[in-house]
Amino acid sequence: MIKIAVCGAAGRMGSRIVALSKDYPDIKVTAAVEAKNNPKIGLDAGAVAGIGQIGVKIVDDLEKVINEADIAVNFTNPEATLDHLNIVKKYKKSMVIGTTGFSNEEIKIIQEASKEIPIVLSPNMSVGVNLLFKILKDVAKVLGDDYDVEIIEAHHRMKKDAPSGTAIKMAKVIAEALSRNFDEVAVYSRKGIIGERTRKEIGIQTVRAGDIVGEHTVIFGGLGERIEIIHKASSRDTFARGALRAVIWLYGKPAGLYDMGNVLGI
Repeated sequence: MIKIAVCGAAGRMGSRIVALSKDYPDIKVTAAVEAKNNPKIGLDAGAVAGIGQIGVKIVDDLEKVINEADIAVNFTNPEATLDHLNIVKKYKKSMVIGTTGFSNEEIKIIQEASKEIPIVLSPNMSVGVNLLFKILKDVAKVLGDDYDVEIIEAHHRMKKDAPSGTAIKMAKVIAEALSRNFDEVAVYSRKGIIGERTRKEIGIQTVRAGDIVGEHTVIFGGLGERIEIIHKASSRDTFARGALRAVIWLYGKPAGLYDMGNVLGI
């Protein structure tokens, strides 16, 4: 039995992980954590997730319950995630991180921690999206510099970071396939008289509206034709199930930084 601590247990993603864990006989939620000012502190995590009492109270400090778990699953914010990472590292546990919005410096902290503990880090836990990363790499290599690349991502109005971590990962995968420096070619917005589009730039545009779960469109625009590759998530359950799949895969692995490509074997 793999015991997990869900960080952000009362949030949109955390509550779905708690709820769907019941479908995985090898996984048991044994700890649940939320921010100190969260009104759900002290409540049963199962009740909050809508599946009834599971005997796990939501607490405000991961360190209080870390020894009750093998793996911490984290969908919070960058600051909280790094705080949790320090605790996980201190107690030599494992971690699945689905948080997005990390700076380059914060990613380096996670990379350093992975030398001591096993970590799965992915901006998107969806099986479909991670298959798309592989497809985009192959498509970009075939099309080369003759096709302009644009990425449009759309999410709900409550999402705090932009562009999405998934859109950035897509752009990085394409940039690498085309031997381009991502930081030099990424273009995040356009306004006014900006001149002609440069040949190598990769546009990344953001939409925030309503309750959109997650949509990503990658456009390869050539002269006379356009290729669009689209992924639409209709439920957060696809991300939650991906995270739980990552938990099963990560259990017992040696220290290292892994992603969903490793989990899925692609």
